[in-house]
Amino acid sequence: MNPAPPAAGFRVTGWHVLIAVVAFFGIVIAVDTIFVVNAYRTFPGQVSATPYEDGLRHNRSVARLKAQSTLGWRAVAAPAQGQVEVEIVDQTGQPIRGLTLSGDLQRPATEAGRIVLTFTEVSPGRYAAAAAPAPGVWDLRFAAGGAQPFEAERRLTWP
Repeated sequence: MNPAPPAAGFRVTGWHVLIAVVAFFGIVIAVDTIFVVNAYRTFPGQVSATPYEDGLRHNRSVARLKAQSTLGWRAVAAPAQGQVEVEIVDQTGQPIRGLTLSGDLQRPATEAGRIVLTFTEVSPGRYAAAAAPAPGVWDLRFAAGGAQPFEAERRLTWP
């Protein structure tokens, strides 16, 4: 008795493996290309229409803050009954008198409800501005003009 010849069926050859690998990587590359093109079309990366001017403004701000740090002034801010109080002292702890302070209160997450402040000197180195914000967290930004410009930010919480 002669054994029966093997059944002729599908056999995986080297060409089949090559075609499968090339097809797999072709699909991966095509999908990645589609994602990159769509990502670039929806956000090309430009955040500002004037990036050079923004950079110059940032450099001026850094230089101003560096000059301010050489003064050694310190500012403490606190909410009070119906007002905001700011105390500014020099590096020796002496109060800084005669500043013209202005500023604003703003919620940390939104500009809605911004309160513009005008400070008056109530005692040497101590400045107050009328403010009655809603309870919660507020960011205070204030600046003093004059021969020695000074600006600072503090986070305050009203009960």
